Amino acid sequence: MNSSYTQLINNLGYLKLNQMVTHLDDVINFINRNNISFVEGLTKLTSHEIDFKEANMIRSMVKVGAFPHRKEVKDFDFEFQPSINKKQILDFTTLRFLELKENIVFLGSSGVGKTHLATSIGIAAAKKRYSTYFIKCHDLLQQLKKAKLENRLDARLKHFTKYKLLIIDELGYLPINKDDSKLFFQLIDMRYEKKSTILTTNINFNNWDEVFYDAVIANAILDRILHHAHIISISGKSYRLKDHFDQENE
Repeated sequence: MNSSYTQLINNLGYLKLNQMVTHLDDVINFINRNNISFVEGLTKLTSHEIDFKEANMIRSMVKVGAFPHRKEVKDFDFEFQPSINKKQILDFTTLRFLELKENIVFLGSSGVGKTHLATSIGIAAAKKRYSTYFIKCHDLLQQLKKAKLENRLDARLKHFTKYKLLIIDELGYLPINKDDSKLFFQLIDMRYEKKSTILTTNINFNNWDEVFYDAVIANAILDRILHHAHIISISGKSYRLKDHFDQENE
């Protein structure tokens, strides 16, 4: 006859609670040494399983989100960029803006932390199981253009519209021709007042007509992006240069 300990191991294995199996002996020893209650011991044991599953879920959501890195808000050096309101960024990570279907635009020169902040908010959303996707603006337009040539543009637009949060990185770093501008407008128009979009750009809004080569389309895009939007203008120095100088001074 199996002992109760062996039966417990088998039961946990059958239920696929593998972390509880792994940590069972440690928790039993902890209970015996510290004379804690059954409930406290069971809480400690189940926490190992929950922590493991949550870490796996986060890894999965981050992978699905196609984030360029795992940098979160806690990793951001706010002291280096005093122009940024830390409380406002922390408020974004509560995801209140998603419920209100608001947009966020990070505006600033290269290397100031726009992508880091956009990604960190995206990871916060992914952790809460909001469908989130990160894509470079150029790659987004290439996908839409390819879909149009293959007569499946509607399906691709719907694909990018379905995400609760879409992060479009580096808008304006490469010129956008008139046809691509129309594709971009279609996507922004489909998401308007339905889903939230985060954009990072190094181009001031009054110069967007130069990026899109069409003032009418540029204004139409701006109207929809900025109507319900938080504008975060970052005027600080480049992190990349900071790291470079730090290495030189070491």
